[in-house]
Amino acid sequence: MATATFAAGCFWGIEEAFRQVEGVTATTAGYSGGMFENPTYKDVCSGRTGHAEVVQVEYDAARVSYEQLLTLFWSIHDPTQLNHQGNDVGGQYRSAIFFHTAQQEATARKSKQDLEDSGRIAKPIVTEITPASTVYKAEEYHQQYLAKRSRKSGA
Repeated sequence: MATATFAAGCFWGIEEAFRQVEGVTATTAGYSGGMFENPTYKDVCSGRTGHAEVVQVEYDAARVSYEQLLTLFWSIHDPTQLNHQGNDVGGQYRSAIFFHTAQQEATARKSKQDLEDSGRIAKPIVTEITPASTVYKAEEYHQQYLAKRSRKSGA
């Protein structure tokens, strides 16, 4: 199994999108990229931890490629928005790719450049590409949040 970590706004929708991908074996909503150990949601929302809301994706690279995960990542948020997505504002909602290997870094950088060169996005892409660090698992109620709500409502 391989691991990928992405930040693209609120982790609820991002996690749900990655959970739907064939070859993704597990997802975890969490916090990463900051300097505060074992943060809570309240800590992260304070804006003082430096963490982003992230989704850590475990995947079978024989069934889904990192490139395919990146394609999904670019499509499910606006990578031109600095420190916000939609109504969510703050550094915890930034766009970021946290790479786990040198190959992931190279692939992410190429993917970002290809998107910029494509002309599909008029504004500059502000997505950070940085080394992965500890992902602190978010509180249990954040895990598969949208799937749980769908089951409760009968949708």
